[in-house]
Amino acid sequence: MQKKGLILNHASTAGDSGSGLYFLDRGWRFDHSVNHKINFRSGAAARPSSFLAGLEQPATQTILAAAKVRRISAKQQITSRGHRATHFFLIQRGQARFYHLTKQGESVLLAWLVPGDVIGLVALLNSPLAYMASAEAISDCELLAWERPVIRRFVSRYPALGENGLHIALGYLQGYIDRHIGLVTKTAEERLAGALLRLSEQSSEVHPKGIEIRVTNDQLGALADISPFTVSRVLRKWAGEGILSKKRGRVLLHAPEALLID
Repeated sequence: MQKKGLILNHASTAGDSGSGLYFLDRGWRFDHSVNHKINFRSGAAARPSSFLAGLEQPATQTILAAAKVRRISAKQQITSRGHRATHFFLIQRGQARFYHLTKQGESVLLAWLVPGDVIGLVALLNSPLAYMASAEAISDCELLAWERPVIRRFVSRYPALGENGLHIALGYLQGYIDRHIGLVTKTAEERLAGALLRLSEQSSEVHPKGIEIRVTNDQLGALADISPFTVSRVLRKWAGEGILSKKRGRVLLHAPEALLID
């Protein structure tokens, strides 16, 4: 019996639909056969932007037409924590991250962002706060950008945008709740497995031998709340078991079902 599959994102191209902006991705799905193996099937999968969900096509086109395209190089800053929220962004291509820089100069990874995700939710507010986290491009990115007065007018005209923004914010809150609970109740291996599976759902490339994730040990450690040394040790163990193979800055998952935890 085949269960609903997880669709994993690949290099995206944007299109539009009656309910919002969609990113057409290459994807794979879990195929639960008798042996519970995963069948890697590349194919087109539509990933919607939740920010534009529920809008009619004319409204979506009006909002998109008002955006400016910004191309950001890898490692370039998009927003800075504490600065005035002047813009709202939607990622079209590439990957970015939310992070916090400590007084000691250490970077704490807060969230991994992929096409369809947004940056600068506080710009939607009538009395906006400063940006609550810094955002940086992990890879070369293409963003849609709206100045705050422009996106505020659309929020007033289309109340669904405000509700969608609240849903996105609550999703981040749920993620941080899950992360905190994981720190208390899960082992380092379980947290690392969860981080790899989340990344495979968000951003990956399908190959005949598995699913490739572009991520460093430092980034995996930050997402799983473990040290890079522990990441290296556990990945070597899983590589020896045939679950994955590791190259510099990349992980190729051969058997992601082996990372699933009941």
